Amino acid sequence: MGMLLRDGTSLHVTDTGDGLPVVFQHGLGGGEAQVAQTFPPGFRRITLECRGHGGSALGERRPFSFEMFADDVFAAAHRAGLDRFVAGGVSMGAAIALRLACRHPTRVTGLILVRPAWTFFPAPPNMESIAEVAGLILEYGPDKARGVFTQSETATRLYREAPDNLSSLLGYFDRPDASAFAQVLANIAADGPGVSERDAAALGIPALVVGNAIDAVHPLSSAYAIAAAIPDATFAEITPKARDSARHFSELHEQITSFLQTHSKVRSPLQS
Repeated sequence: MGMLLRDGTSLHVTDTGDGLPVVFQHGLGGGEAQVAQTFPPGFRRITLECRGHGGSALGERRPFSFEMFADDVFAAAHRAGLDRFVAGGVSMGAAIALRLACRHPTRVTGLILVRPAWTFFPAPPNMESIAEVAGLILEYGPDKARGVFTQSETATRLYREAPDNLSSLLGYFDRPDASAFAQVLANIAADGPGVSERDAAALGIPALVVGNAIDAVHPLSSAYAIAAAIPDATFAEITPKARDSARHFSELHEQITSFLQTHSKVRSPLQS
């Protein structure tokens, strides 16, 4: 573990394991702990906690954006000495990885996109619930905002249709830095990875795209759309976390491990 200083902002970086290097990023509001649960052992993994996440400071630059986060992640990969690497992530991390692959095609040799929430457009409809939470916190403060949200139509719908998403959204109110972090939520929910279908279609690398049902924030349609756009993409649907969390992560680890083992055999000269 270490720190990366970017325009005066201290960012927390984890570099663990050995073997094929994978830069793997967390979702919105997540951090190293989320990635450690999501990513299987047996490979070298570099994770930067994005500004305002985990042990990383918010910094002074505004607004928060995918461009900012992806540039920070690329700087961490460069500092780790990675000439070429697999890029991956969950949710927001998947969008960051996709941006890295499209912006740095000579450096990224493979993609792992887990439960993508963004495709090729900013502010997708599935981000509306996060934008709603952010707006309430910014207007009322976290305590009052939580009460307002729990009585909303959005919360009622998610309780019925996607309880795992509701649990995650309620967690935003309970963060010790909820008022400050709400600006991160608002900015990222309104943003997008800044890549087009044409950019994705031009990728000449293998990709694994993983999705699951019972997920309003990470709809299967987003995973399908991205997998369809990347020429050498494999799509895998796994058990929803809302139905069986243990099975979800077991199947996810199997999919990622299989993809990376195949990638390692094909790309072994590029591991350093």
